[in-house]
Amino acid sequence: MRVVIAEDNVLLSAGLELLLGSRGCRVAAVAADVDGFLAAVDAHRPDATIVDVRLPPSFRDEGIRAALRARRAHPDLPVLVLSQYVEQAYATELLSGGRGGIGYLLKDRVSRVDEFLDALHRVAAGGTALDPEVVAQLLTRSGGDPIAALTRREREVLALMAEGHDNAAIAARLFVTDNAVHKHVGNVFAKLGLVTADSGHRRVRAVLAYLQRQG
Repeated sequence: MRVVIAEDNVLLSAGLELLLGSRGCRVAAVAADVDGFLAAVDAHRPDATIVDVRLPPSFRDEGIRAALRARRAHPDLPVLVLSQYVEQAYATELLSGGRGGIGYLLKDRVSRVDEFLDALHRVAAGGTALDPEVVAQLLTRSGGDPIAALTRREREVLALMAEGHDNAAIAARLFVTDNAVHKHVGNVFAKLGLVTADSGHRRVRAVLAYLQRQG
């Protein structure tokens, strides 16, 4: 798998390059700014990209805006955003574009290398990998608090849905039956006014489409 990285922190980008190289991935390019990232995507057509939200010159939202530009130029480009922050407006636009191959992880919450690599491979395969905290913040900021109507268990199910897990995987993690998960999923979509879909990342995109409508 060929990867392009957009990260201005030299130590972090070097660490990612070493990590990915040791796990059978090839880092085609490392860019420290928007122009370098976009040029690398055009040149290498990578299987996946890893993008920091904040890049030079202002270190505000250049990275995620560059990811949006890259996705418009290359609609099937897999993008895994890796950041310390949740940029609501751009994150919602990126995540609710109607296509898979999207991830948004918070740096401080990535605790295991295997989980990070699993998320990267899931995104490269066209799936979705979202930190539950990202979904929680986006839902809360979209207007009022739509998740307030969910029970504790329904919030747990929603968080696992956001990570891309199917019903069977959610049941295994929560130590409940598949039927119980199916009921919780139905309740989540009913309370959020969404139509239930059966597959993992399509359900997450439906939740994010809800955010786009509210925005």
